[in-house]
Amino acid sequence: MLRCLYRYVKQTSGVGVLDKAVVVLDAVAGGAQSLAQVTETTGLSRATAHRLAVALEVHRFLAREDDGRWQLGPRLVPARPDDLLDRAAGVLARLRDATGESAQLYRRQGDRRVCVAAVDLGSGLRDTVPVGAALPMTAGSAAQVLLAFGDGSVPEGAAFSARTLAEVRRRGWAHSVGEREQGVASVSAPVLAAGQLVAAVSVSGPIERLTRQPGRLHAPAVLAAARELSA
Repeated sequence: MLRCLYRYVKQTSGVGVLDKAVVVLDAVAGGAQSLAQVTETTGLSRATAHRLAVALEVHRFLAREDDGRWQLGPRLVPARPDDLLDRAAGVLARLRDATGESAQLYRRQGDRRVCVAAVDLGSGLRDTVPVGAALPMTAGSAAQVLLAFGDGSVPEGAAFSARTLAEVRRRGWAHSVGEREQGVASVSAPVLAAGQLVAAVSVSGPIERLTRQPGRLHAPAVLAAARELSA
């Protein structure tokens, strides 16, 4: 196995786990690769390739796309201007003012969704999600949107079903009541670029204001914000 592995690196350090990690990085250097492709390219076993890729993701040397493929992470890829985030603050502020609720923008990173932009109410009872917060993909309307318009999978232990995701795709938005956090409701819609999912925009707040059918109140405003961000 080592002889097969070393065909893919120019130098070896004598530290086996480090050499294998470099081989995994080299495998995705030319573009995003599935785990099967990484395994085939490196000659590593599937279990070893997955273990190394997950460890490299923790340290931000690798990252996962929405479809689960591995790519070089932010430690290795220079930061680039992000037009979506540049526009998000203004759009989210208008969404907050239109709904009277906190507004957020989420991107999927592997099995988590990360808040990349947020605008909160200035005072009063509100749902606050800080920028950088990583939330599970098993609950909440933003998770439903990222899955429904992404790979369509339902994570183990999810608070929603495949039927729920099909309904989200049909109507174009999702809502949740008490899924992510007791007493909190939310409404989300997809942000698309050339027909491909890039993010989910949301509003969230106490059930007392959003009611148990928050989509009836805020789906039009959230959809309008999603269209503006998708433009």
